[in-house]
Amino acid sequence: MKKQIIALMALVTLGNAFAQDGTVIIPNSNDSRVITTGLPFMLIAPDARSASLGDMGVATSVDGFSQQYNPAKYVFSETKQGVGLTYTPYLTRLVNDISLSYVTYFNRINDFSAFSVSLKYFSLGEIVLTQDANDQGTAVKPNEYAIDGAYTLRLGDQFSMAVGLRYMRSALRIGQVDSNAQPGSTFGADITGYYQSEEEAYNDFNGRWRAGFAIQNLGPKFKYDDGGNDVFQPTNLRLGAGFDFIFDQYNTLSVTGEVTKYLVPTPPIYGKEYNYDDENGNGMYDEGEEYDNPISDTDIIMEGQDPDVSFLNGVFQSFSDAPGGFSEELREFTWALSAEYTYQDNFSFRTGYFNEADDKGARKFFALGAGFKYTTINVDLSYLFSASKIQSPLENTLRFSLTFNFGDGEYDEY
Repeated sequence: MKKQIIALMALVTLGNAFAQDGTVIIPNSNDSRVITTGLPFMLIAPDARSASLGDMGVATSVDGFSQQYNPAKYVFSETKQGVGLTYTPYLTRLVNDISLSYVTYFNRINDFSAFSVSLKYFSLGEIVLTQDANDQGTAVKPNEYAIDGAYTLRLGDQFSMAVGLRYMRSALRIGQVDSNAQPGSTFGADITGYYQSEEEAYNDFNGRWRAGFAIQNLGPKFKYDDGGNDVFQPTNLRLGAGFDFIFDQYNTLSVTGEVTKYLVPTPPIYGKEYNYDDENGNGMYDEGEEYDNPISDTDIIMEGQDPDVSFLNGVFQSFSDAPGGFSEELREFTWALSAEYTYQDNFSFRTGYFNEADDKGARKFFALGAGFKYTTINVDLSYLFSASKIQSPLENTLRFSLTFNFGDGEYDEY
């Protein structure tokens, strides 16, 4: 017994001696909780209708611009073919030459299949690079674009799926500034599905259910130059559902909800390891105790998981890697609600709301819009009102879209 007491006292004394000096990991104060990816322009709503509905489109009714959100809807189109054109000014309060252009084409081959293609082009305008005040400068035009195609197959009377392939190129790194800079490019895939029920009779109105899902930009990471880091594509999951209140043959009210989540890793909380003097002698770092320069320049992950994984591992990791646990995972979902009133299929009035958590980007806005149909041409417009302290680059921007329909009414889906 006496020997055990002596041994215990020796361990306590030794422990206190080592506790006088130690190391502590201090979290970096500038770590962001916002998930960032390459090619963010891919997630900008290109057309006025989806913009006026709160940047949604995975479960709304089919239109000419369904390629952006859910091409599986095309086999429910009453029109055989369609061409959509849209142009969106960007950051209009600062400059006048940044814009997003989009053109799409779809063709419903028969009752069970369709194909579609689109081109999305994001221009950052003209930038003049100068060496000094006397240099006339060199004009450069950074840009990004994506070309994609999709094939849609109807798997049942009310359900269809589509598979899309996409090539994306980003020429934002300027070769005149960095000799190693090269355009970043990669390939991605979309997998989407859409459900639309038959029209059902209720007490005072008829109704129709809609639902959709989309996994977008699923593909490998890429880099902008040989020495750069690999970055993720903006891989994301969209889920939506809606209902059409069909009051009579002239009046329809459609309500839709949608949620979206990035399928890329959440940034962990990093810190650096420092030496410190244990003034309290408790073997733990206490606030107020002094610490020296970092032991290493390498950051250490304090909470969360290592984001340096393959794109496929990143998809699965994205559901469980938030440092804040399940509550933070929920905050990574953006959500949107919308309503669209249509009269005689010729006029529509739309409104929507989009919400993102404050620590994940803080995008919040209301949107209004309208649509008009004249013979085979659809004209849509939208306007955005920011509801966040962080100003939206599209705030107070009026957007227009044109759709040209060929073979209108050739299919009867309703």
